[in-house]
Amino acid sequence: MVVIKTEKQIGLMREAAKILTACHRELRTVIRPGITTLEIDKFAEDFIRSHGAKAEQKGYKGYGFATCASINDEICHGFPTSTPLNEGDIVGIDMVVNLNGWLADSAWTYPVGQISEQAERLLRVTKECLYIGIEKSIIGNRIGDISHAIQSHAESEGFSVVREFTGHGIGQIMHEDLQVPHYGRPNRGERLSEGMVFTIEPMINIGLHRLKIDPNKWTARTVDGSLSAQYEHTIAITKNSPLILTEQD
Repeated sequence: MVVIKTEKQIGLMREAAKILTACHRELRTVIRPGITTLEIDKFAEDFIRSHGAKAEQKGYKGYGFATCASINDEICHGFPTSTPLNEGDIVGIDMVVNLNGWLADSAWTYPVGQISEQAERLLRVTKECLYIGIEKSIIGNRIGDISHAIQSHAESEGFSVVREFTGHGIGQIMHEDLQVPHYGRPNRGERLSEGMVFTIEPMINIGLHRLKIDPNKWTARTVDGSLSAQYEHTIAITKNSPLILTEQD
């Protein structure tokens, strides 16, 4: 069942989102060649705690970290490690903040130093996919309108869309019933109404859309070793327009 949020509840989620977005802004200055994703994870967890919140992912189904850190061909759910990042890498940092029982979720892919033109283009198009999906998130549209818009843009640029992972409803639990695929046909699925809150989080690959799961049973990576990027916002459906709770700027 889709959980509809009141204006007050959306406000509480927005407070959690403020901490999350502030952390992402700080990560822009932290991520550089030579830093490890374990150091990034510690920075994020310390930042979240210092603002009176907690990292919701830590302990979720046994997951041991405050963030997911997905490098290069890792699509999502990458484990932070002690291996330093290299010049030219891309790294996606995904985290969920819990403030007083209300959640916000956002992922961002960062360049590590100077990256290739192809990687820059992947990041640009993936971010465009996110905002194109958000533009379709208006009352009266359906989930499929979001999905189709994202897929159409990604594929028009020669990239592919991961099928196995979707956006989701969010509120007081991380994954509520609503699912938001990033591919599909328009005018299908749940109709959008005021008070819905969910994530849009396209994962876009340079090569094939297919994936494989690492032995840790968490980390997904491209089957052909191609680069993958992800951008994610938590949004609320309001009367006039979609409200991006996790907007960084």
